[in-house]
Amino acid sequence: MISASEIGGLMAMIPTFTTPDGGELHVRDTINVAGIHDGVAKILRDGATAIATTGSFGEPINLLDHEFELHVNEVVKAVDKRVPVIVGVITTNTRKALEYVKVAKDAGADAVMCSVPYYYEQTIENVVQYYKDIAETFPDLGMFMYHNPIIHKTRIPVSAFHEIVKLPNFVGMKDSHRSPEEFDELMSIIRGKISTFVLPHQYVEYAEKGAAGVWAIDAWNGPEPFVKLVALVKAGRMEEARQLAHDVFFVENDYCDDLRWRETGHKVVQRYCGYIDPGPLRRPYVHIPPEVDALFRRRATYWKALREKVASIEV
Repeated sequence: MISASEIGGLMAMIPTFTTPDGGELHVRDTINVAGIHDGVAKILRDGATAIATTGSFGEPINLLDHEFELHVNEVVKAVDKRVPVIVGVITTNTRKALEYVKVAKDAGADAVMCSVPYYYEQTIENVVQYYKDIAETFPDLGMFMYHNPIIHKTRIPVSAFHEIVKLPNFVGMKDSHRSPEEFDELMSIIRGKISTFVLPHQYVEYAEKGAAGVWAIDAWNGPEPFVKLVALVKAGRMEEARQLAHDVFFVENDYCDDLRWRETGHKVVQRYCGYIDPGPLRRPYVHIPPEVDALFRRRATYWKALREKVASIEV
């Protein structure tokens, strides 16, 4: 089983590559297998140190069960044990989550990254029970928490981790919703047991506090800015890292914060950046207003320029 010490650096949140006809209404097989293998080969070559599937950006709520299974299996095959694969599990109840976790385990994934059931807000007692049920059912599989209170409707307090750290296979977390003070408190509980990935613009400050790495959807725009950011921090070149984090933060916020567009928008921007072609959007997320599309095009232009800018940084 993977350990917390084996996880860090750049976690690239992979899109669920769509077939050219995957935006059509009655298509039931929308997974672009060749796109997965080509994209994984490219991003591992360029510096990603972990691949995570089917977070909210990875369209888990927009896949049929057999598509989820195919996607997970092909990502694991494409990575071929070169870096950890963490499979996102986002659903509305524990029994369904266990089915998805079994898919990940059978595919050979290193860990699963589970959100809390998202339809209703959860009590903290039920949150802890949820993670305990999954971790104890699959004791030989690594467990990550996917903490996104904006989308999943539940904020998990630091105090809950006194119980969560008792689960020996709970090794990681994707969490960008802690103040610096909360993060200090969190690290006092989980240090050495659970590796935490944060947003790139948080990484410089939070790495000094104990963050293991960054998670990035925009890695598929071209990962070089994130790879250089992690390398600068590891080299102790903090002023350069802060400037680069600022540049990354600018592009992260140079788009509509409206949740109607945020997740779909990443996929559109990736297409405009040209590093990969993630394919069309799946229904019902197919109508993008012209003014929003123009914003996505500007974002892609900025990112391509940023990639050129960081190419000259030697670390």
